[in-house]
Amino acid sequence: MGRKYLIRDQDAIYFLTFTVVHWIDIFTRNVYKEIFIESVKHCQQKKGLDVYAWCIMTNHIHAILGSSGVMKLEDIIRDFKSFTSRHIRKELEQNLSESRSKWILNLLYTTGLTNKRNNDFQLWQQHNHPIELSTNEMMDQRLDYTHYNPVKAGFVEKPEDWLWSSAMDYYGTGKGKLELKFIE
Repeated sequence: MGRKYLIRDQDAIYFLTFTVVHWIDIFTRNVYKEIFIESVKHCQQKKGLDVYAWCIMTNHIHAILGSSGVMKLEDIIRDFKSFTSRHIRKELEQNLSESRSKWILNLLYTTGLTNKRNNDFQLWQQHNHPIELSTNEMMDQRLDYTHYNPVKAGFVEKPEDWLWSSAMDYYGTGKGKLELKFIE
């Protein structure tokens, strides 16, 4: 993370964006989205991750997150990014039906080898651009931004129609894939 964007208050709620290197559209396949979901569930159950909102797009993920104090939020994020990176890499290497695997793996290995902070592979961009949500206005703005991302991209007409976000929970039209702490 750059110096400007740090998680300074481990007890605060943050808006974060996790972006795939080169903006590769990795999350067009459900198998990779499910790896994200399982990783978040694990972090919720074992590491104290609080999820307030989330949305998986094709090449990035927006989330509003906090920590219940079991672990520091920055440590949870580090572990989450490491886990998802390893498991998506494994899936890319083993899934013979993935037509893009050779191309994607080549980009991810090349990126990892050119980044002194990695050994051989890099899925996520280094920065998450964490923004502390210190006011209700900021929370409402980031919540709307998160949920309206698929609408703006033209994937759905209404935020609650996107299966890969927390919008249906907030709009009361269904139960999403993750447990939430609601922003009130």
